[in-house]
Amino acid sequence: MAIRTSMHKIGGVVLEKLLNADARGYCGAEVDCGQGHAAGFVDYRWKEVLTVLAPVQVERAYYHCSDCGGGVIPKDRELDIVGTSFSPGVRRMMGRVGSKGSFEQGGEDLQELAGIRVSTKQVERVAEEIGVAVEARGIEQRETTRWDKVVPFKPVPKLYITIDGTGVPVVPSETEGRQGKDETGRAKTREAKLGCVFTQTRVEEKGNPVRDPESTSYVGAIETAEAFGPRIYAEAVRRGLRRAQSVIVLGDGAPWIWNIAAEQFLGAIEIVDLYHARQHLAQLGKILYGLTSSVSKQWANARYQELDKGDVEAVISSMLRLRSRDEAVRKEVDKTIHYFQTNAERMRYAEFRRQGLFIGSGVMEAGCKTIVGFRLKQSGMRWTVRGANAIIALRCLELSGEWEQFWESRGVS
Repeated sequence: MAIRTSMHKIGGVVLEKLLNADARGYCGAEVDCGQGHAAGFVDYRWKEVLTVLAPVQVERAYYHCSDCGGGVIPKDRELDIVGTSFSPGVRRMMGRVGSKGSFEQGGEDLQELAGIRVSTKQVERVAEEIGVAVEARGIEQRETTRWDKVVPFKPVPKLYITIDGTGVPVVPSETEGRQGKDETGRAKTREAKLGCVFTQTRVEEKGNPVRDPESTSYVGAIETAEAFGPRIYAEAVRRGLRRAQSVIVLGDGAPWIWNIAAEQFLGAIEIVDLYHARQHLAQLGKILYGLTSSVSKQWANARYQELDKGDVEAVISSMLRLRSRDEAVRKEVDKTIHYFQTNAERMRYAEFRRQGLFIGSGVMEAGCKTIVGFRLKQSGMRWTVRGANAIIALRCLELSGEWEQFWESRGVS
């Protein structure tokens, strides 16, 4: 550790000399302030920047715009340190650790593993700033990119779009006027909508579908379904939607998911996740016959077999024959019948298996846990929507394998 510290200091001295070996950002007597005015040269000013090696002092030419009343420092733009005292490399590290665990733990990891000393608040601020930049990049791509020109190298045999939602604990100000599910009636979470896109080109020997390696990408945010629809559509287009031979939308049966499917993926094969469908039957069985009753399990297992065959009509008929004097039980039966009637064509599992299609959204379930659960639902955490969306953007970027691409696209090292 002593040797490492010494080498970092030596590297810092060399880096400082290198950064100050040019014209110090001097661009003549005047430069454009960025608002169409001329900013005049004033003097040279020093700034301490924390780099991955050590803190360094950078001398930069300072210009002042009398029309805007602000300063312009060309060298800060060149080095990507405008408004910050952290180098791009340090900010990259802070964004990485801030997306993986608590900000406090991230600061400790940076000090232990890289010898970089930063505060918990600095990790939080920088990680969220990078997440906001990631989100802004995504918005720009959705608004300005000609999606009809984005084509993959090869046609996509099967393109899957899986969609789900999961709650994120937020600060009280983010839930004002929202109805909650507990006895207080106050909401404590906001729903993050997540989308996953992946491809499939083959099935295994037994006919089970196989997801293409490294083909999975994620998008997500706390936002309305109306806003999320274009987000997941843009990602699907980027991944080859226009050249896909088959498009499959997987979801848990929530109406907002199928509304997005109808608006953004018209003509796609729609499949309700088998395990969610089974959960509805298991829950109804427990309500009817008791939590630990063997009759409950027998009833549910019989419905599973009908469901596996894609015989949704048989499942519905079995529920229509149920009788109960308890009004609450009758409501649950009616609600479950409505769920299966509404999604009947999305539950033809035998046919979907015959076509070699996925009928479970395990990838999306894992994504909800990895992107949101492991990072944003730790004990005591409460988020603002802005902060949560920034971290969701970072985690989607990393899990989609696009971390390096993002930094390269920024044009800095």
